[in-house]
Amino acid sequence: MKIILPLAIIAFVLGISLGLAYFDKSDSGQNTSQMQYPKGGDFTLHSGDKDISLSDFDNKIRFIFFGYTSCPDICPTALSFISASLKQLIPEELEQVQVFFISVDPDRDTPQKLADYTKYFHPKIIGITGTKDEIDQVVKQYGAVYRKVESDSAMGYLVDHSASVYVIGKKGKIVDMLPHGLPVEAITKTIRDLM
Repeated sequence: MKIILPLAIIAFVLGISLGLAYFDKSDSGQNTSQMQYPKGGDFTLHSGDKDISLSDFDNKIRFIFFGYTSCPDICPTALSFISASLKQLIPEELEQVQVFFISVDPDRDTPQKLADYTKYFHPKIIGITGTKDEIDQVVKQYGAVYRKVESDSAMGYLVDHSASVYVIGKKGKIVDMLPHGLPVEAITKTIRDLM
């Protein structure tokens, strides 16, 4: 009797642990398979005196990142990772990809400033922006967010913004949202898996 009781308790605890592990696994798998991306869709913004629409690049894999050129950390990190990934592609692969850096700071990000900034990272990255209303519409479509934050720095204000990279498949739908800091190899794999 003294041996049976501890064995029964161990079996009971083990059964509960295994049941919880199975529940967690099946629950998380269900959430992943039912992940809903924002609506996304076509838009038109501006690069200098040129209008740029997402649909101009149909049949390409497109990355969209919202940010601004005065961003102290998230934007340069994200664009550096994307750039490093693009450099891993062979020319035929690179031809199938286009990256958009959408500025949510149109007051400071002039067309020339955007062009200079994106050129620093990679020629496949196009800097685009628009009026506040135009930007707000695209931000809403993609479920992104941004807001001005007053600062004591010389810049006067910062802009808090979403840090995900939106991946648009060749058919124009959002197929993935890459988290900030995703390793370069994982970004490259995402591109190649969609080819």
